[in-house]
Amino acid sequence: MARELDAITLEVLTQALISVVREMRATVFRTAKSVAIWEAKDFSCGLFAPDSQVVAQSEDIGSHVVPLPWSVRSAMARFAGDIGPGDVILMNDPYLGGTHLNDVTIIYPVFDGGRLAFFPAVREHWPDVGGMVPGSMSGKATEIYQEGVRIPPVKIMTGGRLNEAALDILLANMRVPDERLGDFHAGIAACRVAETRIRELIARWGLDVLMEAVRRDLDRAEARMRKCIAGLPDGTYHYEDYLETFPGGEFEPLLLPLALTIAGDRMTADFTGAATQVPVPVNSTLAVSAASVFIAVKSVFDPAAPLNQGSFRPIEVVAPEGTIVNVTRPAPAGSHGEIRKRVIATMIGALSQVAPDKIAGDLCRTSFHNLIGGYDAASRREWVHYEWSGGGNGGFAEADGPSAMAPFDWGDLVTVQSSEVIETRFPLLVEESRLAADTGGAGTSRGGLAMQRRMRLTGAEARYSLLSDGAMVPAFGVLGGMSGLPVASWVEGRGGGAIHDFDTPGKVGGHVLHEGDRVVLRSAGGGGYGDPLQRPAERVADDVGLGFVSVRAAERLYGVVLAGDGKVDEAATARRRAEIRGGRVRLEAVAAKDCYRAGPVSRRRICRLNPADAARAGIGEGDLVELDTRRAAPLRAWAEIDAAIAQGTLPIDARGLDIQRAKLGEAIEVRLLRRAGSGPRDEQGI
Repeated sequence: MARELDAITLEVLTQALISVVREMRATVFRTAKSVAIWEAKDFSCGLFAPDSQVVAQSEDIGSHVVPLPWSVRSAMARFAGDIGPGDVILMNDPYLGGTHLNDVTIIYPVFDGGRLAFFPAVREHWPDVGGMVPGSMSGKATEIYQEGVRIPPVKIMTGGRLNEAALDILLANMRVPDERLGDFHAGIAACRVAETRIRELIARWGLDVLMEAVRRDLDRAEARMRKCIAGLPDGTYHYEDYLETFPGGEFEPLLLPLALTIAGDRMTADFTGAATQVPVPVNSTLAVSAASVFIAVKSVFDPAAPLNQGSFRPIEVVAPEGTIVNVTRPAPAGSHGEIRKRVIATMIGALSQVAPDKIAGDLCRTSFHNLIGGYDAASRREWVHYEWSGGGNGGFAEADGPSAMAPFDWGDLVTVQSSEVIETRFPLLVEESRLAADTGGAGTSRGGLAMQRRMRLTGAEARYSLLSDGAMVPAFGVLGGMSGLPVASWVEGRGGGAIHDFDTPGKVGGHVLHEGDRVVLRSAGGGGYGDPLQRPAERVADDVGLGFVSVRAAERLYGVVLAGDGKVDEAATARRRAEIRGGRVRLEAVAAKDCYRAGPVSRRRICRLNPADAARAGIGEGDLVELDTRRAAPLRAWAEIDAAIAQGTLPIDARGLDIQRAKLGEAIEVRLLRRAGSGPRDEQGI
């Protein structure tokens, strides 16, 4: 075997398995019925070893593929010793390794004789799986039963024979069942293609050689990752972030703390202290939370090499059960995209203290699930439109963050959906799709811009739902970069009527739309990288000329003053930048034991300020602020004005100092991020 499996043969077999996955993807893409799948590519494929490790994937969505081993393991545990040729397993249960209920997974074991060889698997986003609203994802869900049909691992085929009764029951509880059936058969077809190609590889090379190639490929991926981790300084690094809830109509952030420990060639991400799970869609499963850690590390340190399970062996994830990062029944679990991006954000925040040259500003905070659906009298059928407008990615050392583009946890998912497809498939008219100015965080490298889309309902009635996060706490910048603008959505009444804002920003459940109403969706902007005053003035002028940055923001955030012809006024710019630098409020760090306040469910960090310091920084009671040494990612807190605090000082605890890479007695900048009571459409700081 060793003579046969030289380095060239190993690479040939590695790429052959990846090619199998690419052909699976092509099959799904060309045969599925849902717009979300064939047009937007919201699906993923993978190959798994008999022990459930992912061994090959291609341009798939990391947030689908990386959690899939949990699903495969759950299925294997359910049918241990009872799987044979022709059996096919269907599931979507988040508590058993799924993501959210819309992501339906087909697991297709392939045997060589009596020996299990591989599991081809397909995870497709079905635009509706039942539940309380069209599209299944509601920002108002209080339990998982409202989010759709939950499918534990079931044999949808046994010995090649379809379990028609089970499939009929499932489809009877889903909207637009003909589309769901078409998507199901597309996934089956992809797995059959994989089976054919796997058999061809086995016939040519033999299963033993093929499995040895898999073993070596996993081992070399592990070795690469261990080398990357070993190059980092040992220690424990902290960061913290928040998710958003509105109990009783009042905003309450839920704390997500991270302790990231690096010891030699191993890494441990510990989320002990995370808020307990709540009856609101801000929870997710252990599979999603752990996969989010893996995605962040892989993307930062080993992005070029193919993805497989070996990369994740040196990484341990601790996520206490019953918390927002390890949800249990019956709490809703539809917000996997929001937890995923928040876990990634905490990883970015911690890694900014370790490898600042390798990280970027925070990405767009949310998957921004927008759902519009109803019954169309003209076509006499139900319809569901699923929209996830692409947001801005974080700026990084070499360049500005991409705008309205899939972040790194989304693979090649299409994030700007075709207006023509929307208008021909649904009773909607797309009136506007544009990049929204001033949404990217200011920085030496600017954060990517959000997309804004306006759609008018041409049918009689529909319902609109939104499951998102980051409408109150926006994407942060790093190394002095500023925050992006948060997500926002609103409804403009027909005929230029009043604007309807939602009292729970980012979370809407079944809002009724009437013919002529317009839904406006604005995704989030990415965080900036580096001090915006260090951005070359000519680049800011170019941004203004392109409509990316307004004249007002150029002056207030970048300190760039433009003359009437759009050229940089160099003298005025120098004065304005000096004025901004001089106006930054920096306070001396003094020791504090407790920098948190408890809420009904969770706790939040507070920033206690002397009234004079608060006034100088333009900060009021309850405002959201950032603490920043410009050495890593900023620390978010809510202001409390307290005359007992000595003027010129900033009480801060040991963890806060660690996050800021600061010591007692050093100066830490305090700046306003969002005013208390402001909505997501308000332009803070501009």
